[in-house]
Parts: sequence; C-alpha cells; structure tokens
Amino acid sequence: MSAPATAVFPPRERPLDPAEVDRFVGAALAEDLGAGDRTSEAALEADATATAVLLLKKPGVVCGLDVAAATFRALDPAARVDLRAADGDRVDRVPFELARVEGNARALLAAERTALNLLGRLCGVATLTRSYVDAVAGTGAVVLDTRKTTPGLRLLEKHAVRCGGAVNHRFGLDDAILLKDNHRQLTVSLRDAVENARRTGLAVEVECETIDDVREALELGVDAILLDNMSLPMLREAVALVDGRADLEASGGVTLDTIREIADTGVGFVSVGALTHSARSLDVSMEVA
Repeated sequence: MSAPATAVFPPRERPLDPAEVDRFVGAALAEDLGAGDRTSEAALEADATATAVLLLKKPGVVCGLDVAAATFRALDPAARVDLRAADGDRVDRVPFELARVEGNARALLAAERTALNLLGRLCGVATLTRSYVDAVAGTGAVVLDTRKTTPGLRLLEKHAVRCGGAVNHRFGLDDAILLKDNHRQLTVSLRDAVENARRTGLAVEVECETIDDVREALELGVDAILLDNMSLPMLREAVALVDGRADLEASGGVTLDTIREIADTGVGFVSVGALTHSARSLDVSMEVA
C-alpha cells in the first residue's frame, strides 16, 4: 500500500545505513557478552568452525536478516551468511530456512541470542503490521506507525513497519509539526502556535478531540488534522465537514478488530501505536547443521 502524495504523510523512506546497523548491533552484543562468552570459550577450541541455519518457526513476514548477518560478522568478520529470503517476504510454510551461517564456532554461538532477539523482534513487527494493512485493504486508507517504539531501536522497528506494508510517520520530533493536546493546553493561542509553526516550512498537523476543534483547525488552514479517540459517528462527521480540505488521521486505541470500520469512515490515514508497542516476537531459532 502506498501513501497519497501529501506534505504531511509522505512515505519517509530511510533505508537502513550499514553503519547505523553496526552501532545497534555493537550495543546489543556488548549488553549480552560483557567480558566474553565464558561457556563457549571453555567448551570450544578457539579455531573451531561451524555451520548453522536460522529457522523461522511461525508463519509471518520476514524482517531483520541483514541485521542478523551483521551480528554474526561483528564477532567473525570472515563469517559467510547465505540468505535464503529477503526482508518483506511472506512465509506461510514453516519451519523455513531463512539463512545459513558458516564461521568461527565460538563467534556463532556468542552472537546467536542477540541475532535471534533482533530477528524475532523485527519479524514480529513486520508481521503484525501486515495484519493491519490487510485489514484495511480496499478502503483507500493508509496505515501509519507512531513514535511508540522501543528506545534505541526506532530505525530498525520503522524499517520493519515498512516491510509489513505500512508507512512511517515521524521518525522524530524534528521532521514534522504536530500540535497535540498538551501543546494546546500550554499555548495562549492556537492561531499563534499554527502561525509560528508555519515559519518552520514544515506542514502543520493539529490534534482534535471534538468537532468544534476540527472546525477551528480548518479555519486556521492546517494541512492535517489528527482525530483523537473519536467515535465512528464523529469520524464520519469530521470527514464530511473537512471535505478534502485537510488530510485526516484517525488515532487512539486502534485494534485489529476496529481498524476496518475506522477506515470505512473515509479518513485517509489511521495511525497505530500497536504496530511497535504491542508486536510479539516471531519464533526463530539457530540450529547447528
């Protein structure tokens, strides 16, 4: 599903930078290894080699293979990683061999848990995202993610969202204007806040909780309106009132059971925090061949 070409919700494509991936992986490995993998060092010869396969054991959408490969190569730069799938692939028949890894045995076992944690997490986000995207198929609505991500893993999780077919909203507070309820509580005038926001050159979105809020935002000529926790009748009323004069994003407590009827109200976008804050990791394993 592709997003409409708007100033507020363009597809924010940020391909994973290998240098950024290496930083993520380095931090994750440092957390797990500490002073070293004492078990593997005690049990295995330093020059022992091994071959292992990464298996996906539950159906879902693949994501994080390059990240897993970087994890093994961080401990054994000479490791050979043969990928048998690509990020974004949908796997229905399991167990499915995602990759085959050859390298230093100590390194493979030391990297195993970190690689699987990252791979399982990203596959989980991509798989849940695909479920939401499938749920709104044919409505014209676009599924957006949020900033409700795991601290330190935002770029990886937003990559997983894209692999699942949804569109990234803000990567951070610096790439879009969204005046929310707390901003409105603290500002003297919404009009002044909108006018000041326009001076940034960024599109302006305002959160609204009532139809009167929507009417006020329209009068100020904002680019987009976030319809926060509105009932279905309110959403339909907002869609009719706005009549295409601003992008409409429905948000707040969206679930797989409710997203279809929300999309059917005519809103162009539905943002779902659950894509990242409630995704369950997929079951992946590493088995020595």
